[in-house]
Amino acid sequence: MLGDLGDPHLNVIPRTDDEAARVAAVTAPAESFDAPERFEERSAGAATVRARRNADAFSQPSGNISFEDELTFKVGNGLFRKIWVSAPSSTLASDGLGPLYNARGCQNCHIKDGRGHPPEGAEDTAVSMFLRVSVPADPGAEVPDIEGWIATEPDPVYGGQLQDFGLPGHAAEYRLDITYDEIEVPLSGGESASLRDPTYRAADLGYGPLSDGAMLSPRVAPQMIGLGLLEAVPAADILAGADPEDADGDGISGRAAVVWSVEHDGPMLGRFGWKAGNPTIKEQSANAFAGDMGLSSPLQPAVWGDCANAQSDCRAAPDGGDADGYEVTADGLDLVTFYSRNLAVPARRDMDDAAVLNGKRVFYETGCTACHRPKFVTHRLEDQPEQSFQLIWPYTDMLLHDMGEGLADERPEGRADGREWRTAPLWGIGMTEQVSGHATYLHDGRARSLLEAILWHGGEAQTQRDAVVAMEPADRADLIRFLESL
Repeated sequence: MLGDLGDPHLNVIPRTDDEAARVAAVTAPAESFDAPERFEERSAGAATVRARRNADAFSQPSGNISFEDELTFKVGNGLFRKIWVSAPSSTLASDGLGPLYNARGCQNCHIKDGRGHPPEGAEDTAVSMFLRVSVPADPGAEVPDIEGWIATEPDPVYGGQLQDFGLPGHAAEYRLDITYDEIEVPLSGGESASLRDPTYRAADLGYGPLSDGAMLSPRVAPQMIGLGLLEAVPAADILAGADPEDADGDGISGRAAVVWSVEHDGPMLGRFGWKAGNPTIKEQSANAFAGDMGLSSPLQPAVWGDCANAQSDCRAAPDGGDADGYEVTADGLDLVTFYSRNLAVPARRDMDDAAVLNGKRVFYETGCTACHRPKFVTHRLEDQPEQSFQLIWPYTDMLLHDMGEGLADERPEGRADGREWRTAPLWGIGMTEQVSGHATYLHDGRARSLLEAILWHGGEAQTQRDAVVAMEPADRADLIRFLESL
């Protein structure tokens, strides 16, 4: 079945044999680390933009966008930043929030289009993190006909994720409570690092206890840059890197996330979300509108959002649906999708710095590129010139990997089991603090530095993690400098 996966979301112009040969040559691994590779500065090809020095670095349109499409981008930005209100309201184009929700606007979680962070103390009400929840499916429950699919379903009382806000008359579902234990990790050269090991609790539950067997998984909002280019990578090129049985014996066994597409009514390659649970930006956006804000759209038509069957008052509350019954219209969903597709990746910095070049060598020789694949070339596309036939450097293979017990959430999602996560793209990671005002990493923001993020790697990445612990301190520092240059 995996070999049959295509790209129905794209209008593809097939590559010629000459183009395929050129792609193979330009995406070959680096062989020398004395100087930057050709085109390496332009992480997103022609769509790359100048690296700004302020918090707007992730909020720029594709560098190759037309004047007319830049206007479309800006309208989409307006919808992405919109603050939604409860229904009924005189502002008909902005009502329909909730009744239960995590945020009132997309930008509230993806602040400045960057990544979110966990609460910093009990008084921090900044919303950029929530808990997903699911329970094992009943035997015989209908599930997608996808090989390896792990049958789960939303909690019958709380739905698919816990919302920490409710409109007047509707209790919030919970309050996120996090405690940390510090773990000291000795490093070579007499150095050490401290990791914070989180424990999550759904406190102050507003609708009674969670169901028996409920599985919780914390998530922070990921950064938004480069999504359209990742969406345009040929599925065949991603699948070519999968090695689920570790046939080559390198200890790395990436698996493809295969999900059911609501829009295209069939299985597709999962690309977006921490476990690659969505196949396209449009479906990711529709699911975020529904789950995070309680807003309906053509792909998620329930006007009550994530309210479960048992939450009858929530389901009966007034909604903001238009004549077609949607709170986010088809045009609105398309505009937000276009905006998200065209958030540009900033250019690399300090590529020719000696420490950065040495750090790149360490990154390659340690084996980090086995999952954080440096390069792809996108499809040639008929109607998306910004994403068409671009050499990009996202540093991800877009596959699922077992990351070990330390990062396991023990909550399956589709084909991903409780220890698997999609390889996170690394482009832009060195600008996290500049854009988001903090430097926290991984799916739940537990890591307070890039080194901490590396030290949490386990499972398939245990060998690489141990190599970082044991390497010369100067090489370890240069590895971090390389990551900061991305």
